[in-house]
Amino acid sequence: NAVSRPKAAYCSRLSRENSLFSRVSVLAVAMVIATWPVVAATTPLINEPARPIPQNILLDREKVQLGKRVFHDPRLSRDNTISCATCHDLTMGGVDGLRRSVGIDGQEGIMNSPTVFNSSFNFRQFWDGRAATLEEQAAAPIHNPLEMGSNWPQVLVKLKNDPDYVAKFKKIYDDGIQPANILDAIAEFERSLYTPNSRFDQFLRGNKQAMTDFEKSGYELFKQLGCASCHQGVALGANMYQKFGLFGDFYDDFLQDHGNVKPDDLGRFNVTGLERDKFYFKVPSLRNVALTAPYFHDGFVDDLEMAVLLMGKYQLGRTLSKSEVDRLTAFLNTLTGEYAGEPL
Repeated sequence: NAVSRPKAAYCSRLSRENSLFSRVSVLAVAMVIATWPVVAATTPLINEPARPIPQNILLDREKVQLGKRVFHDPRLSRDNTISCATCHDLTMGGVDGLRRSVGIDGQEGIMNSPTVFNSSFNFRQFWDGRAATLEEQAAAPIHNPLEMGSNWPQVLVKLKNDPDYVAKFKKIYDDGIQPANILDAIAEFERSLYTPNSRFDQFLRGNKQAMTDFEKSGYELFKQLGCASCHQGVALGANMYQKFGLFGDFYDDFLQDHGNVKPDDLGRFNVTGLERDKFYFKVPSLRNVALTAPYFHDGFVDDLEMAVLLMGKYQLGRTLSKSEVDRLTAFLNTLTGEYAGEPL
């Protein structure tokens, strides 16, 4: 576990350097250890490619509450009609259920909005990975003419005219309402949108009764077929890039009504300009996947079973039987977790 290695190395160093113990009390050591990330403390002991979502994550509650308010505030948009929650509805699995989201003036976007739940576990943000952090991601829609179509001077004027906002930002940030602070609050709220304790997580933590035998067989098939080579870790994905269409040309075979390949179908190529990055996308997380249709970067598919069938063909080079699709889908339905943050 990449998170646990620094802790292990630190503890090993403590045991080697006896002189340290003469200066630091056992209580102090315990207090230091208690501050390490919760992820390390909840790493499962079983040898599985997947890891359970931490049941508790240390966050700044005041920032979370402020970020929640900003996340739902349409004043971030030019015409005061679009908020972050418009495309990431927290009552709908963190998505809007549309093939492509709709921004100001009824404009349709070019990509399917991924869920905001568990986004803190993504190694990069956006389908093409162009944002390195949640803060960087949060800034993009504000400036996108198809989404919020605004800019920081407009946003700052509106928020600074709200006395309650002024007071709350000043309480947390010395310099009050500033772009970096707005993004910091939104990102902290988004970190609170984790969904632990799915039945699969319970299974990984040792509760063998949390999943049915049929669902367990789906998980075993998931591993046997190689799905776990891309969908692993805490998020069951979201930690690597992969080509969309490793086996066969998805666009030629499936999207007969799609016309020519659009720029947004080129994935990482639009970020790097490298030919080798064409059609590569961030592998999506499978967490809560039963709630987040439509699927794929362009919302091509509404049905989870069809998405599984197509992944088998184009990512594994295998025609899945109905029984295999049913087993895999049953497993995927165990990935729906429980929201653990502030009341929505």
